[in-house]
Amino acid sequence: MLGNYLDTFCKGLRILLGVMMGALAIPVAMQVVSRYTPLIPTYLWTEEVATFLFVWIVMIGSIVAVWDGTHFDVRITPDAVRPLPKLLQDSVVHIGIMIFGAMFLIYGIEYAAFGGNQRSVMMRANLMITHISVPIAGGFWLLFAGYRLFQAIAQYLTRKNGQS
Repeated sequence: MLGNYLDTFCKGLRILLGVMMGALAIPVAMQVVSRYTPLIPTYLWTEEVATFLFVWIVMIGSIVAVWDGTHFDVRITPDAVRPLPKLLQDSVVHIGIMIFGAMFLIYGIEYAAFGGNQRSVMMRANLMITHISVPIAGGFWLLFAGYRLFQAIAQYLTRKNGQS
């Protein structure tokens, strides 16, 4: 049940990522065209907007990747087939993500507060706009990896009880 909600949430994030990628093309195109066309003024704010969008795209993309199981997962051993080694492999990955998620969440709050005391150069926007993405991503990494760890344990117990 929770998995359905989280999966739906991630589908929404994927749509948001697509919209943000499309939106990113606008300030980048404006900046490129204005650099090489003398009749069009150079818009300096476009660089900041592109940076803000890019930061959020990266962080939201990492959230979706953790849900999909495609982020932070480097295998140095072949994928395990037997239930216990598979559980151990998956647990190491999920616990590692949870540790990084907790660090991003805890230290990211201070980082976001630091950003809240600063303004961007051109638009004078509060930099918490981008800094807050760090603890938000960390919180979702922690949630998603915890859910995946719970799933891995449940799958192991199901297989173990089914084999007995």
